[in-house]
Amino acid sequence: MVLRIFGASFAVTVVSLVVAFLYGGPEALLLCVILGILEVSLSFDNAVINATVLQRMSDFWQKIFLTVGILIAVFGMRLVFPLAIVWIASGLGPIAALDLALNPPPDGAAYFPNGDPSYETLITDAHPQIAGFGGMFLLMLFLHFILEEREIKWLQWLERPLAKAGKLDQLEVVIAIALLLITATVIAPDDEVSTVMIAGALGMITYIAVNGLGEMFHIPEEGEEPSGGPSGLAKATGKAGFFLFLYLEVLDASFSFDGVIGAFAITSDPIIIALGLGFIGAMFVRSLTIFLVRKGTLNEYVYLEHGAHWAIGALALILLYSIGTHVPELITGLVGIVLIGAAFASSVYRNRKQSAAEVSV
Repeated sequence: MVLRIFGASFAVTVVSLVVAFLYGGPEALLLCVILGILEVSLSFDNAVINATVLQRMSDFWQKIFLTVGILIAVFGMRLVFPLAIVWIASGLGPIAALDLALNPPPDGAAYFPNGDPSYETLITDAHPQIAGFGGMFLLMLFLHFILEEREIKWLQWLERPLAKAGKLDQLEVVIAIALLLITATVIAPDDEVSTVMIAGALGMITYIAVNGLGEMFHIPEEGEEPSGGPSGLAKATGKAGFFLFLYLEVLDASFSFDGVIGAFAITSDPIIIALGLGFIGAMFVRSLTIFLVRKGTLNEYVYLEHGAHWAIGALALILLYSIGTHVPELITGLVGIVLIGAAFASSVYRNRKQSAAEVSV
């Protein structure tokens, strides 16, 4: 099963590394490897959350997510998205933006001799908008999960009172707006206050709209329990499957923001970024998602979903904080890995404890 699920990812990785070597030699090959590792380390929580939604989709929509979805992830978010930022920020056309990306200033300077900003500078300057949108979208996802009453709790001492507080209508929106105001007025630079407010509001609106569409086409099953993100859909098909697919793509985009921005600390070459983050990283994240679904890992290790949502909450706060202060990508990746690792260890301990209790009986 492992070879069948990850085989395509390994094949794409080999091809991508060969292309990177032919494109830029050993240096490009090394950068491609680093970016692939970066994307996988930052997106493990993404794979867990994707799996919780994907397992409720029909086989048809699962295949759409793995085919059309991967094209959107690779070309849309890892190649077109950075270029689109440059189109909007500089007013350049698509061809001119690509030319700017492929021909940076000499000696890695931030500006050309004539004073025009480099491709990397334009992307970096757009960080407040990107972090504001992505941070608020992920924050809403985290709050939706953690403020909802559920039978299984991981950090009971914390999740129990939060679930009780979640009975207050629209509490997640109140908390999100309060944090957005704090971010815009305290963390963001003075000249970015309105920009962060607008981007954050759009992130909240996007989450509420997509989540609402999922609830509209909710297909409950007997004994079904609520789940994070859009309401759980039992093997969703038709419109329900489409809106879950839409939700997954928006979710993937929000998760990819930190990876795309972090990539520019390594290289600003869009070809290498697309190869490393997209073809290698995104493919492995998709394969990991399928592995979790096929193996029933989330049912066996019941705290993994909780750990992934806490990692999402941490990532959301890091994105918002990074609007005013740079946060190393290593910290972002380690926080997620630690939380999910702790959730996995807790799940193993719970399973062993239950097995021991059954044997004693």
